[in-house]
Parts: sequence; structure tokens; C-alpha cells
Amino acid sequence: MTTVAKLTAEEIEEAHRVLSKVVTHTPLAYDDYLSKKYKANIYLKREDMQRVRSFKIRGAYYNIIKAEKEKLNNGVVAASAGNHAQGVADTCHNLKIQATIFMPVTTPNQKVEAVKRFGGRYATVILVGDKFDEAQSAAFDYTEKHNMFFVAPFDDRRTMAGQGTVAVEIFEDAAEQNISVDYLVASVGGGGLIGGLSTYSKKISPQTTVVGVEPQTAQSMQAAFKAKKPVKVENIDHFVDGAAVACVSQFTYNQAQQHVDKLLGIPEGKVAQSVLDLYTYEAIVAEPAGAMPIASLDFMADDIVGKNVVLVISGGNNDIGRMQEMEQKALMYKGRQQFYLVEFPQRPGALRQFVNNVLGPNDDITRFEYTKKLNSEMGSVMVGVLLGAETNVDDLTERLAAFFPKYINLQENTVLFNMLV
Repeated sequence: MTTVAKLTAEEIEEAHRVLSKVVTHTPLAYDDYLSKKYKANIYLKREDMQRVRSFKIRGAYYNIIKAEKEKLNNGVVAASAGNHAQGVADTCHNLKIQATIFMPVTTPNQKVEAVKRFGGRYATVILVGDKFDEAQSAAFDYTEKHNMFFVAPFDDRRTMAGQGTVAVEIFEDAAEQNISVDYLVASVGGGGLIGGLSTYSKKISPQTTVVGVEPQTAQSMQAAFKAKKPVKVENIDHFVDGAAVACVSQFTYNQAQQHVDKLLGIPEGKVAQSVLDLYTYEAIVAEPAGAMPIASLDFMADDIVGKNVVLVISGGNNDIGRMQEMEQKALMYKGRQQFYLVEFPQRPGALRQFVNNVLGPNDDITRFEYTKKLNSEMGSVMVGVLLGAETNVDDLTERLAAFFPKYINLQENTVLFNMLV
């Protein structure tokens, strides 16, 4: 296996000199709401304010602009769940280079349309596969067949150098504001951002604790740390689509393993709650991957009291149509939204008995699906319950067990939940 030399802070500084002319120097903004909530000094690095609403423009532009010109003659190819694709499309539109971009069929429509908008006539989108890895495999085949230039989303030193320029701006602004950064927190997908951030951070500010956050069901960097090499994570959840990568690369693992101090796995429900809170309390539209650092604060609350904490809001490309899904995930994470399969006696008054004997005074039925069956004493019901503030879920399930001992908690059965809810 060929060993690739590790990226250096000097390479990131060179990327910054190039990109400072073409990307937005996004704000490092003090966040009063989060600072009061966690008794710390919380600063947000607002990469959602890039023109493509994510940091990915940095790596995409730097990779393409530094490529040998002859490699670009037939155009470029990229694979992405959304944000990298937008960065490539915008770059190719500005440089007048043809781009063919492969995206999973499951990519939110908002991101697909954004790629077409940024790329205009210079971008062709091909939807293939259910997962990023399938789209990337198709992109590799297409690149080889048509002799094109592949713009890697994370497994490339120029891409990572571009992503690392986020840290250059953070520490420039921190110096101007006389801030010593105690914690730097960013999301981890393929590892390009955290690799670049941590490399530059440890050179400029060795005392800064660098924390990478991953979706709890897609902890590919954590798996690599444990195995001491990249390994594939099976059955990943794609809710945090910008960070749902099944396997990091050897290059990104090497960088992160050397420079990242801590990795955290964040439950998807907590991420969903953070997306909603940012929108509700701060008028910030963040996508799930962009909100993960906010979600991580609950898991670091004791450690960060009185500290200066920088959180990278890596992207703001959130499909408004997903808000209902996020609200449901957030309520389920807090234990307030519950879904059950039960059987009701097929007689008048059974529903009234359920309401009176199982539900609390302020609980609400949000879902009720039942079809009466002929010649049967019992009928199956799927019921969703939104718990009132005073209701304890254990008390609810105890009353439910008295009503029907063989009830099924759908949150504990992924297959049934996905089919019925």
C-alpha cells in the first residue's frame, strides 16, 4: 500500500492565499443564547453563509483550480450527497468547465435543484444508487471511461487543504477578538473537514481540544479509530445526509488520528432538535450535519463551563419539507412521541376505555390506524401518543401493559416502524 504524506499546515495556508480571493470569509460570531445556556463562551463559524451555503466550496474550488490544465480538458466528475456537488457545480460555472455530478437517488430534492442552479449549463446531474458509496462507484467508472478529472469530496490532499482554510479564518478572527480557543468542534463525514481543521489547529494552537462529531448510526471515523484503520460501517442511517459516510479513507483517518482529540456520536433525534432550536431561537437555517456541533454541547456541558468554544456550522442546505420529520425525531428523542401496536377488543367503548385508562389528562393521540375485522374478537391498532409535560413514559407503558400486555413499542423495532409510521 502506498503511503501518502500527511497534509501540513503550510499547505492549508497556501490554499487560504488562493481561496481568500474567491470564497466568503464567514463570520466567527458570539452566540449569546448558547453561551448563557451552557455557561460558556460559544462562537459559531457560519459556513452556512457561503454562497453555496456550505464549506464544501473551499475544497472543490481549490482542487479544481490546482489541477493540471490538460486533466480538465474533458471536464470533471464528482460524487456527492449534496454540498460537495454544489461546490463543484459553482466552481465549474465560474471557470466554464463541464461537470458531471453523481448523487444518490435519496438526496433531498432541494440539494439536487441547488446543484443544477449553481452549475447552470455547465453541470449535468446523474442520480444513481441509494447511498453515497454507490454514487461514488458509478462516478469512478464514468471518470475512467471518459478520461475525466475526479474531484474527490474528502479523500484528496487539495480538497482537505481547501476545507482546512476554515480553521485559518477561525484563528485569524479569534486573534483579532483576543480569544483563546479552548474547544473547536466540527462534524465528521468522510473526514476532509475535521482533517484540515485539526491539522491547522494543532499547529497554531496546540492547546485547543479538537472534537469531531458523527451521527450515532454512522460513526465511520470512530470505527476507524478503534480498528486502527478505515473499516466499513454497516446499516448506517442517512438522516444526517451530509455526514452519512460508511467508510472514511486512509488519508483522512491518518490526519484525524494524529490531530483529533475526541470523537462523539450524536443521536439523530438530538440533531433534529438542534436544527429546530437554531431555526426557532436564532433564525439560523442549518442542515443536520451543520447542526451536529450544536447537538454535541449537551454531551460536553460539564467540560466547557467557562471555556471558549468554536462550533463550525458547516452547512445550511436544509430542505424545508423535512421539518415535520425532524420534529417527530426530536419528540421521539425526548420521549414525548411514542408509537405502539396494540390490540383492541372489537366492541363498543374499547377506544373510550383506552383513553380513560391508558392516557394521561394532557396526552394526545396523534395517529390511530384501525380496520375492523369480521369474525374476530380483537383488532390490531397502530397508535401514536404525544405525551403531556407531566406524563412519564414508564407510567404510560405500565398502564398500556395492563390494557394489552403484548403491546409492541415501534421505536424498538426499526423494520415495523419504517413500514407503519
